[in-house]
Amino acid sequence: MSREQKAVERARKAFLTGRSKPLEHRIRQLKNLQRFLLEREKEIAEAIKKDLNKSEAGTQLYETLGLEGEIVLAVKKLAEWVAPRPVEKNLLTISDTVYIQPEPLGVVLIIGAWNYPWAVTIQPLIGAIAAGNAAVVKPSEVCVHTAKVMEDLLPAYIDKELYPVVTGGVSETQELLRQRFDHVFYTGNSMVGKLVMEAAAKHLTPITLELGGKSPCYIDKNCDIPIACRRVTWGKYSNCGQTCIAPDYILCEPSIQGRVLEEIKKSIKAFYTEDPKTCPDYGRIINQRHFKRIMAMTEDSTIAIGGDSDESTCYIAPTVLKDVQVNSKVMQEEIFGPLLPILTVSGVDEAINFINKGEKPLALYIFSPDDKVIKKVIAETSSGGVLANDCLVHYSVSALPFGGVGNSGMGSYHGKFSFDNLSHLRGCLIKQLKMEGVNDMRYPPHTAKKLFWARFFILKNPDLGWLGRMTLLAIIAVVAAVVLQVRGKEETLRTLTFPVSDLPCFSRAIVLIVALYFLSFTFTLCA
Repeated sequence: MSREQKAVERARKAFLTGRSKPLEHRIRQLKNLQRFLLEREKEIAEAIKKDLNKSEAGTQLYETLGLEGEIVLAVKKLAEWVAPRPVEKNLLTISDTVYIQPEPLGVVLIIGAWNYPWAVTIQPLIGAIAAGNAAVVKPSEVCVHTAKVMEDLLPAYIDKELYPVVTGGVSETQELLRQRFDHVFYTGNSMVGKLVMEAAAKHLTPITLELGGKSPCYIDKNCDIPIACRRVTWGKYSNCGQTCIAPDYILCEPSIQGRVLEEIKKSIKAFYTEDPKTCPDYGRIINQRHFKRIMAMTEDSTIAIGGDSDESTCYIAPTVLKDVQVNSKVMQEEIFGPLLPILTVSGVDEAINFINKGEKPLALYIFSPDDKVIKKVIAETSSGGVLANDCLVHYSVSALPFGGVGNSGMGSYHGKFSFDNLSHLRGCLIKQLKMEGVNDMRYPPHTAKKLFWARFFILKNPDLGWLGRMTLLAIIAVVAAVVLQVRGKEETLRTLTFPVSDLPCFSRAIVLIVALYFLSFTFTLCA
């Protein structure tokens, strides 16, 4: 039995004991995870410095601070999230208990990425723990030092049987994917995402794919160009451009291309000084393979800003390419580096057409003071997320689902979306062995009268407003009282506008339920 198989088996065995399910256990594990982030802050920062040249402040800002926020939210809201969720009833279920019960899926495989190795690996783990699952954590082997810290220190804080860390490269990941999981959560590129999906399909395992793509950025000529370019510069060159939702390219009209270049150049200098190579807040490309891939993209484009590089240290300066063509190398795949191409378009309509010709991106950015322009772009395009007049920050909003669509991924997470994504939302209907007369309409022999009542119950589900319900209160009360006396006072019933006394037993029950249905709504509102 391989090391990977043993880890999965231990996690499965631990899950089957049921100890991951109690609310107290989940909260305790989440708080231990938060304590790990705080107590091991130094080790985490040192490892990321070695892997990606991130500063200590940058590590907290882009990696661990958001994780702490997610944990605080989960701990605060978990009792609410795990509770049964009542649903709207219809005429057939008015007297029943109907709700959705979130339950753990089982054992989750989390395959992390190297660009934000803590944020994109631990955030799904928070959701898995909150949902009551076991989880096998596979950090990216590309971030060697970070993976080592995760492997060595994380088991000292959280249950090492329920949440094992498995390190290794391609072969170890492939071995993990041969095992049966109840959910696979992968963050990375679409090529590997297809392999993960193929492996999961063999076990009919549901998956979440957080991928990427070429996220476009449209700059309207009427917007505040200095502010727009400042925000685009920050979004593009943070983490040396190695961000799945970084603006991949700019679309703007030819008349403002010069100003856009000028303002981006100013912002680069303001953020990273005259010499970004010596700036502690400017990162490095993860390895030489990616360095060569990125530099090859500049070969057939005009460098307007930057362009400096040093292969020995995997340094590429913040670079802007102008007058880029659709068939340029830099436009053929996600850049995932500090290159920012500018393509000119005649206006928002051409920008929309250009965007729609490509794969659906993970993010789409619009800079415009005009709400009509913003709404037009949103209405006529599709992307994982949309952000107007800023970059990246939608990732930090726990109330928004974060995820892709089409080639940029499937499934979403963050906040309650993580919990729901890694839970089975189980539909529950609890009936009583009473009022059997109502069920006559569904039992053979089937008749026209039974079909009439079935149509009424299934198709007529009135949604009365508050005033309507209040108005009906008196009438409903009278009807309910009369129906309750059906057997004893047949002559009184004949004075009603419909012959209730002539109805069979199940029909009388139906009338009673209809009355009680509206009555219950009224009392609910009044309460």
